[in-house]
Amino acid sequence: MTSDTSTDHSTTGAYVHAGQEFDRDMNYIPDRIVRDPSASSEPDESGQDRPLWPVEAGRYRLVVAKACPWANRAIIVRRLLGLEDAISIGYCGPTHDKRSWTFDLDPGGVDPVLGVERIQEAYLKRYPDYPRGITVPAIVEIASGEVVTNDFPWITHDFSTEWVDHHREGAPDLWPADVRDEMDDVMKRIFTEVNNGVYRCGFAGSQETYEAAYDRLWTALDWLEERLADRRFLMGDSITEADVRLFTTLARFDAVYHSHFKASRQKLTEMPVLWAYARDLYQTPGFGETIDFEQIKQHYYVVQTDINPTQIVPVGPDPAVWLTEHGRDALGGRPFGDGTPPSPEA
Repeated sequence: MTSDTSTDHSTTGAYVHAGQEFDRDMNYIPDRIVRDPSASSEPDESGQDRPLWPVEAGRYRLVVAKACPWANRAIIVRRLLGLEDAISIGYCGPTHDKRSWTFDLDPGGVDPVLGVERIQEAYLKRYPDYPRGITVPAIVEIASGEVVTNDFPWITHDFSTEWVDHHREGAPDLWPADVRDEMDDVMKRIFTEVNNGVYRCGFAGSQETYEAAYDRLWTALDWLEERLADRRFLMGDSITEADVRLFTTLARFDAVYHSHFKASRQKLTEMPVLWAYARDLYQTPGFGETIDFEQIKQHYYVVQTDINPTQIVPVGPDPAVWLTEHGRDALGGRPFGDGTPPSPEA
């Protein structure tokens, strides 16, 4: 176990607050990395213009943790688009204390490019009094060692729409213009009711708030089961960002959310459409190789002592079930549209 369980740095009390509904703080560093920083920026949620940084290969490092579903999105999109040579990647370990994620997977516990032990150091270098949680994914400017942004929905959006000059040949269009309005609506519901919905169940501070969250989650999962019954992917015949965003929650469902977060009406393996859909994605290049079930379980069961004070990590479920036949090919479509899958990861 790598987390610091001392009184000063324990995560106990950080997740569940008695009597309260879980409310995720969505105030992230609003900066974006774009092709033309001189262009006017779309305001952030507070109405302020977002600071803009230039797209530049080799300038930035994407810091992630395979355990984190929000970071997992960025890992997948970077692979699908072939941005490995343009944006380097640093992996934090699966556990952390309340200060931040650490680079304990690297020799000496130090990121080999940034030269730091904690991603917190990049945040504090730019904002010495940074008041919010130290989160992944985060993009760091390598030369200065300062964090640029941790605004995870915009990170993957901009990988697709702003880093196009660095996409691999045959990269998929994850934000197709002809379905973008509908996709925005689908992704909003997936985020509020599923991605965040499992956390709303797990971090509920009362029976009442838990049951309300549970009902909302399963209403959305039933909607997805119906939506995906006659289409291979969320927006039709090819993979989009919407599928990436749903997949990272589904991949963690039976291993963590069903038991640890009490999202226990059914396991994913008991929902025939969603289970087949999730396996289809898992077996698609760019998806399954980003999933590390052991790191995922270590993160949730060790770090979140509000829910699991013993820090015992379950042995199962067996990940081999993810490689069983899914049968979704019968619905037609091609995962990458007219493009090609990424080459096997080195």
